[in-house]
Amino acid sequence: MAKKVVFLGMGGTIAGKAQNAGDNVGYTAGQVGVQQLLQSVPGLDKAVGDDLPVSEQVCQIDSKDLEHCDWFTLTARVLHHLQMPDVRAVVITHGTDTLEETAYWLSRALPGKMLNQKPVVLTCAMRPASSLAPDGPTNMADAATVACFQGARGLLVVCAGKIFEAAHVQKVHPYRVDAFDAGEAGPLGVVEEGSVRLLFNWPNADALRPGLDCAQLQARGLPRVEVLLNHAGASGAIVRSLLNPVEGDAPVRGIVVAGTGNGTIHKDLEAALQLAQRQGVRVVRVSRCAYGCVVGSAAADGAFAHYGLSAVKARIALMLDLVEAT
Repeated sequence: MAKKVVFLGMGGTIAGKAQNAGDNVGYTAGQVGVQQLLQSVPGLDKAVGDDLPVSEQVCQIDSKDLEHCDWFTLTARVLHHLQMPDVRAVVITHGTDTLEETAYWLSRALPGKMLNQKPVVLTCAMRPASSLAPDGPTNMADAATVACFQGARGLLVVCAGKIFEAAHVQKVHPYRVDAFDAGEAGPLGVVEEGSVRLLFNWPNADALRPGLDCAQLQARGLPRVEVLLNHAGASGAIVRSLLNPVEGDAPVRGIVVAGTGNGTIHKDLEAALQLAQRQGVRVVRVSRCAYGCVVGSAAADGAFAHYGLSAVKARIALMLDLVEAT
């Protein structure tokens, strides 16, 4: 019996339109529906084989404007479809700006056992749908190929012929069509002429990890976690301001600081972060370097925990750690 491959649309550049077909920058994101995008995908029938492609529009936004509530909505729809026995996989079209955050969020929000059984594949485009040479259709075809590949599993990102794991993928270029990389981890594999060539095995999620109760989280709200950057001349002024929010702002519960080098922090900023921690704010340090992560030691760790993630993913991890702690 044929199964379904569900395409969920989130908007983004892949669904963008510009007045001039030669304009790959001055476009408006999220203008084309996912069903219309599917109709432009070359070789879609070959990519899905005997399976049936179906689509659903979850939202239509520029991903730079993505809110936590969009994550909750998307998670609920992905979970709904993954639970259906006739669904083989879910493919999500998403804007590039915050794709790495959504990918990591979903990798933590969805039940591990479910991700080990069916793949969830995010894809995107760096050129709008109205471009003379849009990259979205090929990326969608590649994502469908990966989604239908025998044994595929996990939370994956497919862009420019490369397959990435959610934990490592990062946007590394503001313009090129091959805008994503995975640093030292590298891609899991590649899509070549409609065929998947794996370089590493598919990721294994923690099968004992339950999914998040997004309805409850949406009702409560995620704890406020801010990201700061260490630099020459950095001061603690922003931290001190965060400790004294204006009326109507949620109190800050956590701070991720992207430190220089091995997570080092300017002495004035460090003093302010120590003050914040004494007042109950969780502080996590990461490295602002493009490659590697903070290497800890008993002498160097000091007062702050460190995560082996990028700053924006560490923010998500810290939010979820704070949720679990309450």
